[in-house]
Amino acid sequence: MDPITFSIIRHRLFRVVDEAVITLKNVSGSAITNEGHDLMVSLYRADGTLLMGGVGFLHHLTSAAEACKSIIRRFEGDINEGDVFLLNDPYTAALHTSDIYLVSPIHHQGELVAWSACFVHVYDIGAMNPGGFAPDAQDIYTEGFSSPGIRIVEGGVMKRDVMDTLLNMVRSPEMVSLDMRSMIACNNVARDRMQSLIDKYGHETVDEACALLIDQSEELLRERLRELPDGQWRSRQYLDVQDEIYKVVLTMTKEGDELTFDFTGSSPQSKYSVNCTKWASLGGLFAPLFPLLCYDITWNEGVIRPIKMIAPEGTVVNCTRPAPVSVATVGAIQSVNNAACATIGKMLEASEKYAREATAVWHANHFAIFKFGRNQHGGEAIGIFTETFAGSGGARTFADGIDVGGEIPNPISRMANVETVEASFPIRYLFRRRNADSGGPGKYRGGTGMEFAVVPHDSPDGGIHYVVSGKGADFPMSDGLGGGYPGAPNRYVWVHNNEAADSSKNVDARFAQSLDEMAGEQQPISWGVFPLMGEDALYVSWNGGGGFGDPLERDPDAVLEDLHSGVVSLEAAHDVYGVVFTDGNNGIDLAETMSLRGQMYAERLHLEAAE
Repeated sequence: MDPITFSIIRHRLFRVVDEAVITLKNVSGSAITNEGHDLMVSLYRADGTLLMGGVGFLHHLTSAAEACKSIIRRFEGDINEGDVFLLNDPYTAALHTSDIYLVSPIHHQGELVAWSACFVHVYDIGAMNPGGFAPDAQDIYTEGFSSPGIRIVEGGVMKRDVMDTLLNMVRSPEMVSLDMRSMIACNNVARDRMQSLIDKYGHETVDEACALLIDQSEELLRERLRELPDGQWRSRQYLDVQDEIYKVVLTMTKEGDELTFDFTGSSPQSKYSVNCTKWASLGGLFAPLFPLLCYDITWNEGVIRPIKMIAPEGTVVNCTRPAPVSVATVGAIQSVNNAACATIGKMLEASEKYAREATAVWHANHFAIFKFGRNQHGGEAIGIFTETFAGSGGARTFADGIDVGGEIPNPISRMANVETVEASFPIRYLFRRRNADSGGPGKYRGGTGMEFAVVPHDSPDGGIHYVVSGKGADFPMSDGLGGGYPGAPNRYVWVHNNEAADSSKNVDARFAQSLDEMAGEQQPISWGVFPLMGEDALYVSWNGGGGFGDPLERDPDAVLEDLHSGVVSLEAAHDVYGVVFTDGNNGIDLAETMSLRGQMYAERLHLEAAE
């Protein structure tokens, strides 16, 4: 094919996705969508295979492909121009019920030529807990409305009965309706732009370019895999839920130009909603693979072909119906993300050519805290703390990770402004800042996470309630690389400032600037529904990225800079990095530092010998 025409069509396809994403963000009124960027838009071929993966949460690129294929099977012979289909059943294709996929066929001169698909996490789905993450759910039936495929727009006309039925089952129908309309608008833009592209170049030419683009991606990835060393690399992730521990075990095998991800050895499926289905696990392993191995390759079906997944049925990474899965995206799926990121990083580090592409695990433990109740305006409000999307960067083989640096599976994630949250909910932030000692120590330090605390403010009911779920707070999950340490684990604390206070702390709870200043009883929490009332506070800190290399090899000047920046404490600088300061902690005693590090090396050898 003419290379200039091919290049033009390829770039036009990218632009189609970009314009559709802009439309989705501009129409949506949800902070989780337009500020947190919990979204995805992609293009698919007529048979449902991935043509052009877009930005957002990359777990959904392969799951939405399965959604398109499922709609094709379910509605065979009855897919018409202007239709839009909804799918959110996790056992069919979706990640969990709150992630609604809208898929839309694209026709040209009456022939089905492509699909567009998008998703957002809707405000509410009617689960037993508000917001969709349902820690109290015992099965899929208590996790809200779910459909394996239903037509909501027919021939360009909204099916009011279907939409009304859906909105009748959710707690925030106005916001869910806006979410739905933003996705319809997104698909409309994608369809219009694709039809314009085909009108200009002709269906045969565009289809040839699409087929060539997929073949090109496959060959480029296979070529890269052939350059990487053969071998096996392993990773293990843990989840703690209500004093029960689950593990996700991955063995990644690279042989020739193919990769196999084998999750044999993972825990049996849980009675809690941290499980995920096989389609979710497939998306979970591709989420880091796309940016780490295919950063300069178009994300499409060609990238999928060299990859194989083994996920034993009945495990936490391939649960069977009706196991609950509403917490999957911050549970087993993210554990799959982390394990894949860790094994890919190890493989890249073993290659002289690609060692600089290796990274320790980034933000490895999303927290999912939904708040709900009457707000200061008298209306009912449901929403998520989007801080978790701010993430933390894993260290590289040549540089520190980025503080609050986002995450691998979503290249455009970010958190909402404090003012956005305070304007919609009856709460006030006491502080929000980088969290000291959260980044994994190493020759190159992992990027920090953050910490924040909120209290009720101007609430007609004295406060609100919130739902906490995720993978717990007992285990560090942001694995280091090459001897680097993991990032610190998450932490959730309910501070009972309404209870008997510590009289030695005289700071007013409403103005405390640290957790230590809060006088109330501090109760660790990590799973369930809790009140935020009166003068009580909620404190949250999240994990930093993994480090790279031995912390005792870190440049002492870099440790001093970290100390002055507030991202490493004096205790960690001494006890972990082995640095001794002088001049009021403004200088470095190199002789004492070398002596201390020598002692620490000797202690390691003694411990190893004892073992």
